[in-house]
Amino acid sequence: MGAFTAEVYQNEYLPAGGTDVHAVVTVTSTGRPDGPDGLAGEVSPHGSRPPDSPPTHDSPPAPGSPSAHGSPPPAGSRRPELAEVLLLDCSGSMANPPEKIAQARHAACAAVDCLPDGVWFAIVRGTGAASMIYPDSPHLVAASAVTREQARLAVSRMEPHGGTAIGRWLDLARALTGTRPQAIAHALLLTDGQNGELATDLAAAVAAARGRFQCDCRGIGTDWRVAELRLIATNLLGTVDAIGSPNELVADFTSVVATATSRATDRVALRVWTPRGAEVGFLREVSPMLRDLRAEATTSDDHSVDYPTGAWGTESRDYHLNIRVPARPVGTEALAARVSLVIDGRETSQALVRAIWTDDETRSTRVSAAVAHYTGQAELTASVVRGLEARQSGDEATATLLLGRGAQLALASGNEDTYRLLQKVVHIDNATTGTVRLKKNVKKIDEMVLDTRSTRTLRVNR
Repeated sequence: MGAFTAEVYQNEYLPAGGTDVHAVVTVTSTGRPDGPDGLAGEVSPHGSRPPDSPPTHDSPPAPGSPSAHGSPPPAGSRRPELAEVLLLDCSGSMANPPEKIAQARHAACAAVDCLPDGVWFAIVRGTGAASMIYPDSPHLVAASAVTREQARLAVSRMEPHGGTAIGRWLDLARALTGTRPQAIAHALLLTDGQNGELATDLAAAVAAARGRFQCDCRGIGTDWRVAELRLIATNLLGTVDAIGSPNELVADFTSVVATATSRATDRVALRVWTPRGAEVGFLREVSPMLRDLRAEATTSDDHSVDYPTGAWGTESRDYHLNIRVPARPVGTEALAARVSLVIDGRETSQALVRAIWTDDETRSTRVSAAVAHYTGQAELTASVVRGLEARQSGDEATATLLLGRGAQLALASGNEDTYRLLQKVVHIDNATTGTVRLKKNVKKIDEMVLDTRSTRTLRVNR
């Protein structure tokens, strides 16, 4: 279990009658055990107290699980058990142009090559059904020099045919990762087309996979739907991206798999306790990407709600929390919320969000720099997504207004990546005022890249 720390950034002062409390919680994981017993570190706001930290419970691999060659990490190893499943679109459209399937083979082989020894893995052939590329039967094998070579050979033989049933691919990934229930499980899904199943079937497969594995989704070409892959990635705590050119696949696959296999702590949740009369307005991840956490929330007790955040490696994430509290008399100080980290169902430590009512306008109107920054990043994402939707529906006036606002916000916040992607879709006449003109001949892939990457945020400077 990695050591975790956290800090709360907020302006705790509210005006008379004020009810909305905002705070940014920065959570950082070292990705390594803290001390000889692998104790989790404290989570501390400015001036909070560190509670006792629970010991880790490393679970050995389940006995009797089938494998080809290779072996899992030795007993007592500090490296957690990991599972990786590649879900590769092998439908007939992957042959047009042939470069797509060729680069998919190269990327899958590169991903297998970067798997550390002992990581459990499998490769799935995704068509109108789901079947195994490697190994031959539906189980996971442990990565080794032998199994990696066998997997590369199997991948080199995969040929495109048939349709696309992504829900079935996810169902097989769920069955595969279910054979290693203690593993930190991850899937990487590649497709070039639209799902051929009923929307309800895909939604059911996604719902069944929640909490079983995380899934990063990649679309190649321009015939797939951003909304479909975003549905999967959002619910399975992953990312979605558009691959503009097949030759970008190798670098992307190796980066995604390297990140997935660096994770050390699984099933991490933020628990938000609120006092009687208060409620959570929203909780969303705001860095490194924008993600609403409320859809996966579960009630812990009458006052607490748990928000899953998935598995962690060595990294830091920011969360924007809004609490609505009953107004109190001027001069009153109250606890608006208590935010705890919960790992494997055990609460490790806590951070406090406060509210103080004042009639000092200087204090009550000051906005935390972190809160202001991420409020702007959320508006930037909404402006881009809604602007692209308006453009696609033919509402050019609304598209121009929203994408202009996006350019304005991207410039003001220093989000150079989004600004550069916007320039491929609109002519920016004056970014300061948000004055833009829609480009007439925009490549579809440029719109899709802007759409998928609109949720990537710029981190606030501390």
